[in-house]
Amino acid sequence: MKILYFSDTFLPKIDGVAISMKNFAEALAERGHEFLICCPRYGEGDFDRMGDRIRLERFRSGYLPSYPDIKVVLPSPSKIKRAIKEFQPDLVHIHTPGLMGVYGINATEKYGIPSIGTYHTLMSEQDMYLSFYRLLKLDKLFMRIGKLNKKIKIKDLVKFEKFDKFNIRKKIILKITNNLYDRCDLIISPSHLIKKQLEEFGLKKPVAVISNGLDLSQFKGSPKTLTESPKLLHVGRISYEKNCDVIINSFKLILEKIPTATLTIIGDGPALPSLKVQAQKLGIDHAITFTGFIDRAELPKHYPKYDLFLTASTMETQGLVILESVACGLPAVGVDSFAIPELVHDGVNGFIAKPFDVKDIAEKTIRILHDPEMYASFSKESLKISQSHEMKACVDRMEEVYKSVAEQKNKKKKRSLLNTIFSLDPFGIMG
Repeated sequence: MKILYFSDTFLPKIDGVAISMKNFAEALAERGHEFLICCPRYGEGDFDRMGDRIRLERFRSGYLPSYPDIKVVLPSPSKIKRAIKEFQPDLVHIHTPGLMGVYGINATEKYGIPSIGTYHTLMSEQDMYLSFYRLLKLDKLFMRIGKLNKKIKIKDLVKFEKFDKFNIRKKIILKITNNLYDRCDLIISPSHLIKKQLEEFGLKKPVAVISNGLDLSQFKGSPKTLTESPKLLHVGRISYEKNCDVIINSFKLILEKIPTATLTIIGDGPALPSLKVQAQKLGIDHAITFTGFIDRAELPKHYPKYDLFLTASTMETQGLVILESVACGLPAVGVDSFAIPELVHDGVNGFIAKPFDVKDIAEKTIRILHDPEMYASFSKESLKISQSHEMKACVDRMEEVYKSVAEQKNKKKKRSLLNTIFSLDPFGIMG
């Protein structure tokens, strides 16, 4: 088969969507399938091939002012038309609901190509990046003030954003996102909990559950035992919606009970500077290590060095870093939100705390670290839980779904205002 990917993010930018796309494309390419990936142009580090069967078509893009890591892809109808004409895809797979996703689904309707959309990201949970508060860079202004005035707490910068659980902005984003995915022939969810959530959100198209999977020959560990100086770990994009500030506040309470504990935060992102200031103001920066970005190829070596994984993210559709940590035998403490309970089984391989509840996260972490028998049992269970996400089985399932959807030949073409706009740019000047 020939599969055409559309995504608003891809390598060299590292995130869960890019990693999932890369893993599936490479595994399926080894089985003889061909891929064309339409994605943003980043500049330095860009490449246009991944082996003989995977080619990339990059599109000009700009930055979202409130979050420079998010690329806004400029429209290029003629470039997409040319790519489809030359590649002749059997199937289009939409990986993001941003502009590339919109361009992709418009193309499937215009040319009658079967389509699939993976719900990688809960866009309604990232609405803080569309607020005037973020767009006007007031978070940076307050951070500068915070360096001078110790009475100002970093966590106050986004408090009103976090606890505004379902505002009108979220509803608008959710409606737009769902409308896009409902134009696909099939929707893929990385977890059963997210599938249930999507159905409650009102999505009408069938939803198949396929884990993003993990190569357990790389991410592996053995049952762990508790140490006197526990090393806690957080991994991922250091962005505001990941709520890493909540983890730091919880760690302050953990240190009061376990003074020998340390916390390592692996990753880079826009929230990193404010987190460093927060750690200094709390007086716990001596016990926290911010490593910055670590190449993904090196990550399997790092997880086994730690004792317990912490996350306060409230918007995970699966949580690849959580899966990687449990595959390496780490117990985990997460929050009761979306797909996290599917990897952190409460009372089995860790605990589930209340979202944004600093004290609850700390108390449940301390409970594990004060009980060697519980800790050892949780570690063994983490290894067991990871087995159901083995990459080969996930690739098998994805291949089955691709074949099933691609069989919908001669799909009816649609003409709409969007597709009329999509047909503009006859000279390809926006490519």
